[in-house]
Amino acid sequence: MSQVIQLDIEGMTCASCANRIEKALNKVEGAEASVNYATERATIMADSAEAHDFIQVIENTGYHAHPHTDGASPAEGRSPLMTRLVISAVVSLPLMVLSMIPALQFIGWQWVVSALALPIATWGAWPFHRAAAINLRHAVVTMDTLISLGVLAATGWSLYALFFGGAGRLGMTMSLTLFGSPDQAGHEIYMEVAAAVTTFMLMGRYLEHRAKRDAGAALRALLESGAVEATVVREGVEKVVPIALVRVGDTLVVRPGERIPTDGRIVSGSGSIDTSMMTGESVPREVVPGDGVWGGTINLQGLLRMEATSVGADTELARMAALVESAQAGKSASQRLADRVSAVFVPIVIVIAVVTLLVWLWLGASSDFAFQAAVATLIIACPCALGLATPTALLVGTGRGAQLGLLIRGPEVLETSRTLDTIVVDKTGTLTTGVMEVQSLALADGVSADTVWDTALSLEYGSEHPIGRAIVAHATQQGATTAAVSDFSAIVGHGVEAELAGVTVRAGTPEWLGSRDVFVEDPLAQEIAALRESGSTVIVISREAKALGAIALADTVRETSAQAVSDLRELGLEPVMASGDHDVVARAVADAVGISRVYSAMTPEGKATLITELQGEGRNVAMVGDGVNDAPGLATANLGIAMGSGSDAAMTAGDITIVRGDVLAIADGVRLARRTLRTIQANLFWAFAYNVAAIPLAVAGVLNPLIAGLAMALSSVFVVTNSLRLRRFRPTTQSMS
Repeated sequence: MSQVIQLDIEGMTCASCANRIEKALNKVEGAEASVNYATERATIMADSAEAHDFIQVIENTGYHAHPHTDGASPAEGRSPLMTRLVISAVVSLPLMVLSMIPALQFIGWQWVVSALALPIATWGAWPFHRAAAINLRHAVVTMDTLISLGVLAATGWSLYALFFGGAGRLGMTMSLTLFGSPDQAGHEIYMEVAAAVTTFMLMGRYLEHRAKRDAGAALRALLESGAVEATVVREGVEKVVPIALVRVGDTLVVRPGERIPTDGRIVSGSGSIDTSMMTGESVPREVVPGDGVWGGTINLQGLLRMEATSVGADTELARMAALVESAQAGKSASQRLADRVSAVFVPIVIVIAVVTLLVWLWLGASSDFAFQAAVATLIIACPCALGLATPTALLVGTGRGAQLGLLIRGPEVLETSRTLDTIVVDKTGTLTTGVMEVQSLALADGVSADTVWDTALSLEYGSEHPIGRAIVAHATQQGATTAAVSDFSAIVGHGVEAELAGVTVRAGTPEWLGSRDVFVEDPLAQEIAALRESGSTVIVISREAKALGAIALADTVRETSAQAVSDLRELGLEPVMASGDHDVVARAVADAVGISRVYSAMTPEGKATLITELQGEGRNVAMVGDGVNDAPGLATANLGIAMGSGSDAAMTAGDITIVRGDVLAIADGVRLARRTLRTIQANLFWAFAYNVAAIPLAVAGVLNPLIAGLAMALSSVFVVTNSLRLRRFRPTTQSMS
């Protein structure tokens, strides 16, 4: 049986490192591994091997690994990097100024510059040299190899020019030139280039880690938002215990201002709960006995007693975090292409740099110029931005989604969202509330409404049936009174009957009451027919053989459903309704929300078949549902969107989960997926375009290595900061993004 193993990896410095580790892990028999550079984590599906086997593989590859621990930040423990950056920057700045301005170049300045730059080119650049050396032992070249070669080449050339060329003579002056020409001559040093490139690379690497830390902030907030301890009632005594000791069935006490310790159900007390961390909804939710609550949400008001129904990894919060982590660990088709390009890119660049040096020398250019062009080519070509393009956007996009109650299962969802053109929507629990409510009351001649409500309340009092509960709730609001009944019996699917003050009373379907010889007079019978024609469920209340009145109930359409359908149309999706209800009810709801294409009386298999038929027409289909009966359709659709207020089966089958169960969020989920995909595509475009445009310039000798180093560092920073713009995504129902 396959198991999932997650390992945190230390020592990766670029996307090539991740590619190399991934390749090594996938050589293990029965293993399928994915290594994410942004999260610094390996996710492995293995048949038999244990975690320590894969740790050994990673160690043999030249990196360190240990089992993944929840809540760890991939960017923690970076103070040595910060120290190197600060010291390198402080030393490099005066070196650059001195090397660029001839007026400041005193006699012997080049020796002072070299003495100060040498520690930066060695100690400051040590992370790059070390990674390059480790990779070289395994006959592998990475982006660190390019950086290390560029710095060492600039340093080596400068030392050669100082000791054996003309650069060491006293009185030599030099100025920075962005562009060179092949006929340049003379010996110059590039120590300031070695120091500056090191500083720029350290800056880029530090900003990368900072950005990755920020990108993962939403996930860490989820992981850290659970309660640390809980007040448990055992043997009648309240006791504060660590959250790990709470068990299913425990009675917990939650006071105002405290976090709900775990998923559960309110036993006693009422109050309001801040559920924004789970649903993105800012309005507090009122809870009463019987209501379910999520662990990690905050009790704003009221003393609550609750029964724990889920603990640990089974809670909704843990499931959300696991889903987000799973999404962030994946790779889109675009990223897999970028990985393949990166894997062959570095060796090609090294060859290009060597050829550049030789060709310029063959053409008669000065050794200074040929060397400058080769070093600039090495430095400018580092494809770090390619490795960051997808992971950082996924981190930010899925993290922002989690904050808003939109859970995106994985990167493949993003690719799918782009091509959607049809969306199949379930009716009950999606477009409607899924809760029956009384719509109207029709009375027989000479019968008062109070009589009907009193009789209905007495019959249905204590009922667990949705229709019975709806009648009791409405009758109570009407001020009805209840009386004791005897000889109560319920006929499943038909109704209930009992003795009330010695008289037989019934509540049920018109057909069932007809089978009991209950007479429905003509005016009332016509009203019942009209109510049923409009899609309402009708319950007739009778006393002995006479019908007193008819109560019309319906599953209420959500107030936001019509707007949600309009939003989906604005996104280019044609809405189609698929419902298990009969045609009259389904079409009544469809008309209310603005859907013209309706399929009624659908079985679970029928919904899946409908989606298959739509796909056969060349459509890319999304489906929205909330019940167990929607799971086959959600799994069949190109993109399944599950309402978080629904069943576990639906959420398991869905690709996007709308935690707060608000239909308006359906369009937001599609919009966020599409925006994240567009961000990834923009990142990849600029990363590719940067290399395509910059390498020819470097080969042509029109880029100074110092400028090349700065540009390379800034390309990575651009990709990361572009991804961070996703944090500004706001849910809206007014316009597309």
